[in-house]
Amino acid sequence: MKITGNIQKMQTQLNDTVQYHLPVGDERVDMNALIGSEIHFSYQGEINCIACDRKIKKSFSQGFCYPCFQSLAQCDMCIMKPEKCHYNKGTCREPEWGEQFCLQDHYVYLANSSGLKVGITRGTQIPTRWMDQGATQAIPIFRVKDRLTSGLVEVIFKNHVADKTSWQKMLKGEADKVDMQARRDELYALSKSALTDLICTLDSDAITFLNDEPVIDMHFPVEKYPEKVKSFNFDKTLEISGILNGIKGQYLILDNGVLNIRKFGGYNLTLET
Repeated sequence: MKITGNIQKMQTQLNDTVQYHLPVGDERVDMNALIGSEIHFSYQGEINCIACDRKIKKSFSQGFCYPCFQSLAQCDMCIMKPEKCHYNKGTCREPEWGEQFCLQDHYVYLANSSGLKVGITRGTQIPTRWMDQGATQAIPIFRVKDRLTSGLVEVIFKNHVADKTSWQKMLKGEADKVDMQARRDELYALSKSALTDLICTLDSDAITFLNDEPVIDMHFPVEKYPEKVKSFNFDKTLEISGILNGIKGQYLILDNGVLNIRKFGGYNLTLET
């Protein structure tokens, strides 16, 4: 197989083992089928913005040109820090985009990737968000009315649990199993006072505690985890080859290093097997 085109982040499907397809141009490559095989990537020296498609020399925020990075709401700082959402202040970069993506139900969740963490996501991104993070367990704990509220709840939980994934640790193996429901209840108890104060400032139905959601387990197609994590970068290495030992999160795990596919959205690559 030999195929050339601009890549995007891998598409995932939650089966018994997470299924991955890599968009390359108009094609969708079944990456699970390539595990155990040697693969070769060649960077063709071209990048296209994943929003406007213009040719660029450098990408920002995983695939955007600088003008899009500066102007699009999805590139604003409040995407990384939802508690700083400023739609209600009338300063959203794209109010219509904000209405569609931010002013809808969001979920605050616990996930176990490199260890227990708290996070937020839109309902439409469950369970995609968890698979992209390489989480082996996840559970929703709150449904809230919008992105800002999810961020405010997350901030409260961050006082008691991490909100980041250590990608290096995540790629070295599966995280130890956690009693997710017990940890949910424990963290809720620790946060209850601060949550009560927050709820008093909001509509009565703004936050719903989900006390009976099941734990979602995810199994990734990995034959062998690396002992040391070495990351490849197409900006420094035009040719990347190796045996595909597995896939976890948005990372291809090769026998000689790992490749973060999401980081190189919009890059024009040739994939050969």
